[in-house]
Amino acid sequence: MTSSDSKQDRPLDGWRVLVPRGGPWGDGVAASLRAEGAVPVVAPLINFAPTTDQAALDRALEQLAAGEFDWLTITSATTVDVLFAHRAAVPRSTRVAAVGETTAAALQAVGYEVDLVPEDDNSAEGMAAQLISLESEPRRILTLRSEIAKPVLTRSLIDAGHDVHSVVAYRTVGVPVTERIKRDVENGRINAILITSGSVAEQVREQFPDIPDNTLLAAIGPRTANDARKAGLPISVVADRQTVDALIDAVSRFTLPHAADEFAP
Repeated sequence: MTSSDSKQDRPLDGWRVLVPRGGPWGDGVAASLRAEGAVPVVAPLINFAPTTDQAALDRALEQLAAGEFDWLTITSATTVDVLFAHRAAVPRSTRVAAVGETTAAALQAVGYEVDLVPEDDNSAEGMAAQLISLESEPRRILTLRSEIAKPVLTRSLIDAGHDVHSVVAYRTVGVPVTERIKRDVENGRINAILITSGSVAEQVREQFPDIPDNTLLAAIGPRTANDARKAGLPISVVADRQTVDALIDAVSRFTLPHAADEFAP
């Protein structure tokens, strides 16, 4: 294999890429980055805390198991973690809608069936539009969401005549990074930062006020890019699909901002 072939196979050789979430998700992203030649820097900027109304969530999951809902909507992989942690049962009579491919994959990985993924628009709006087009009769729908999520899906479904039960499944909280990570970002040692949600964008803006201009800020999709720009981040590239693979591919099309050995350990 020639060196040019090697570079083509590993387009992120020399890159140091900040991965903003830990746990199994962060481990998976780190593995994908290593396969492309990058050095992943896993620095969780957000974490997830239990809902402040656990009783409401418990009741909703009991109703779900009893078959009281026609549809369950899932708008993040974190909600899947909550379902799995509670060993939530989804009966065959209840259909499951996932907001995008990443969420659908998370559901399937822990044994849940997925009946609907929006074909074009992987957002709450896209999910609502597709559900409304499928269901002309009123249905009973359970929407599980983050405490900070805007109730776009719930409102759209209610406006269309459906009986919607919206329950907070978890809270998103910021996690301070170490001083070393902060220095590495501010001195340009981190070449790219993955922006995977509006919550991550807010933490990047708050925790790294002095990001160098040549640090690549990569958003996982148009919705996240819009949230990031509202938070004041100059997004460099937007993945064309809301998946980790598409995000890494978008980064790999850029040339390393610094010489690979400039910040060698």
